[in-house]
Amino acid sequence: MSAACRADQRPNRTRAALYTAGAAVAALVLSACGSGGTSGGAGNSNYVSGKDGISTVAQGSRDTAPDLSGTTIDGKQLDVADYKGKVVVLNIWGSWCPPCRAETPNLVKVAKETAGQGVQFVGINTRDPSTDLAKAFEKQQDVPYPSLYDPTGRLMLRFKKGTLNPQTIPSTLVIDRDGKIAARTLQALSEGKLHEMLDPILAEK
Repeated sequence: MSAACRADQRPNRTRAALYTAGAAVAALVLSACGSGGTSGGAGNSNYVSGKDGISTVAQGSRDTAPDLSGTTIDGKQLDVADYKGKVVVLNIWGSWCPPCRAETPNLVKVAKETAGQGVQFVGINTRDPSTDLAKAFEKQQDVPYPSLYDPTGRLMLRFKKGTLNPQTIPSTLVIDRDGKIAARTLQALSEGKLHEMLDPILAEK
């Protein structure tokens, strides 16, 4: 091949390399306002995907939740690990997301109902360009629980692949009293579905 031909191919190779790198980065970005997603994990995942869209893990086979700490949308410091001993409902949401708006009243109602039963709700707000939008959303929805501010999705990327990791917005996870991930859904929740997901974990000894 002539030097001229090799030179002609260099831009194509560069573009191909950039495209591949861009695709790899895009694969790490969570789907925006997805209606669901595949819940099966690769390798030796221990969770069972139910027909109702709720994936669960048996009590002795659960993975510990990653470090989920940072600043809330109100500017306070929060570490989900501090709630160990309680059952934590973790909801990933954005003020721009229609399914999030639809499910929030259900989350709020169940959060208020179960507050005296050792349940702590925590939100992770993502992709909102400012906390003002997130705070306005929570005020409108009368949300009683805190939300970590995570505009770039870095907290979600801390979940190990093949575990019950959040893959769409909204996603909801239940973390048991030992700080381990017990259940997950990749869809907006009705009040009944939320109880179906939460109540068995709450009943555990």
